[in-house]
Amino acid sequence: MVAAALFWGTCQKSSQLLARPMRPAAPLRMLALGDSYTIGESVAETDRYPVQAVSRLRVSSGINFDNPDIIATTGWTTADLLDALSAAKPAGPYTAVTLLIGVNNQYQGRSQSEYKEQLRALLQQAIALAGNKPSHVLVLSIPDYSITPFGRSTPAPSYIAAQIDSFNLINRQLSAEYAVNWLDVTAESRKAANDPTLLARDGLHFSGKEYETWARLMEPVLKNMVK
Repeated sequence: MVAAALFWGTCQKSSQLLARPMRPAAPLRMLALGDSYTIGESVAETDRYPVQAVSRLRVSSGINFDNPDIIATTGWTTADLLDALSAAKPAGPYTAVTLLIGVNNQYQGRSQSEYKEQLRALLQQAIALAGNKPSHVLVLSIPDYSITPFGRSTPAPSYIAAQIDSFNLINRQLSAEYAVNWLDVTAESRKAANDPTLLARDGLHFSGKEYETWARLMEPVLKNMVK
């Protein structure tokens, strides 16, 4: 009788454990750092490339990312983004941290040595916010605005393009140094020279269609972060 009672009690506890509903896993978190491209100047919020990237992951792979946290404003340089991070104090760790910054350094005539120094500081913070996992940080290259109507109206679009390439060489080299992911979106941005649907209505920034391409390129990199 005692053994039967013990067996029955054990079965009851086991059935209670089995019946207890599993808590759903908390959504994964992404932090997107940048400037007008990251905040999606002149496009709808749903067309921003960080938003499209997590949406693609949910639909195509069932990966449960929350809506991304975005720290970005039109016109920001690397210095502005450093100041914003200091003020915002985002709470990591994030599963993914993306970084696209530098076009305003070029536009404002800031030096490449300053860009390199400040980008280094941003990369260090990005890695820390990704739980000290460099493989969970993704740097996107600076797109080329020289092919936009605004860029073409300037005295030397070819000089802008060359400058963008020089700044991108820096962010690519630093990405390799810190062992973070680096993604070329500059080549895609240059296709807008022959396809106006890739441009936003302001004649300077890119459209949701162009950002969809960036999101598609980001997808395999982000998938690797959650393996």
